[in-house]
Amino acid sequence: MQRRAVTAVLAAAALLLTAGCSSDDGGSPGGDGSATPSRTTGQASPSERASEETPPAKGSVKVLRTVASGLNTPWGLAPLPDGDLLVSSRDEATITRVDGETGKKTELGEVPGVSPSGEGGLLGIALSPDFASDRMIYAYFTSASDNRVVRMIYDEKKPSGEQLGAPDTILRGIPKGVVHNGGRIAFGPDKMLYAGTGESGDTSLSQDRDSLGGKILRLTPEGEPAPGNPFPDSPVYSYGHRNVQGLAWDGKQRLFAAEFGQNTWDELNAIKPGDNYGWPEAEGRSDDGGFHNPVDQWTTDEASPSGIAYAEGSIWMAGLRGERLWRIPLKGTEASADPQAFLEEEYGRLRTVVAAGENKLWLVTSNTDGRGNPGNDDDRILELEVS
Repeated sequence: MQRRAVTAVLAAAALLLTAGCSSDDGGSPGGDGSATPSRTTGQASPSERASEETPPAKGSVKVLRTVASGLNTPWGLAPLPDGDLLVSSRDEATITRVDGETGKKTELGEVPGVSPSGEGGLLGIALSPDFASDRMIYAYFTSASDNRVVRMIYDEKKPSGEQLGAPDTILRGIPKGVVHNGGRIAFGPDKMLYAGTGESGDTSLSQDRDSLGGKILRLTPEGEPAPGNPFPDSPVYSYGHRNVQGLAWDGKQRLFAAEFGQNTWDELNAIKPGDNYGWPEAEGRSDDGGFHNPVDQWTTDEASPSGIAYAEGSIWMAGLRGERLWRIPLKGTEASADPQAFLEEEYGRLRTVVAAGENKLWLVTSNTDGRGNPGNDDDRILELEVS
């Protein structure tokens, strides 16, 4: 694949997708500012669903190549407009640039203030919607006192290791814990910043709309509650979540999210602003009409999902404990066929998946995170072709 040939597609992907129990395994621990969320409601009317195309019930995955190897605790991935990739290291608190053609790695620098511990550290990263002009990289990380979101200027003209400016904290006070730190951030089609958070092991936080834990948050690029949010003067977009680590939008600008269950069910959810997704009263589907049921659910040993991406009419969901990539074909906000698993136990734990334009995905493994069995080449970024 030629880098320049996919520049425009990757730029769009960067903007749209960048991107158990008491552990991230689902088992035991071991716009323009004026847009409203109406276009990202996670809902489709019956007439809209009837008119939407449905992807084939069965799909395919082909691993085209290993883009890079030898990565330590990779977590977030952000494609650059020129085809290169930025990847964050959870435990080293660094951001590295990976050449999209050769795999050469260049360290931008270490993010100050990160306090790696357990599942916490330097987690999700995303590019500013105005990256071409402002050169801003956003990051979600665990500090000594909380989880927070910062932004930094990237100056690639400076020497390797010194290319990140001082972090500007735009949101602080997200509860932290040894587990359930959430961490995925992504700019939506409305140019607002979305963040998936965890309840840090305190289940009461998920139903507390005054807490930032166990939520999906929607923010302006400056970190303020976004215009049109469902609760006045609040960044909370949806609540009742346990540990959200996957965010992606479909072709109709509807938001989907993946989250870890406790001992029974992991979930893929279609997100409607203001809705309650049930935790801790409900795990998986519920008969309680006050809770929004998931699009689909999996046992924790089959999934333990982290990142998700949308491509070819389906959500693609990376599994950690499940060590597989799930394809969930959609019709509107419902699954149109049974989920299909790929790459089962072939590459170990899978952490992050990002759309790479057309029918391509980037996939990041997570075998050096303390719960995997890393091989000589781990961790890796793979390029996939999917249908």
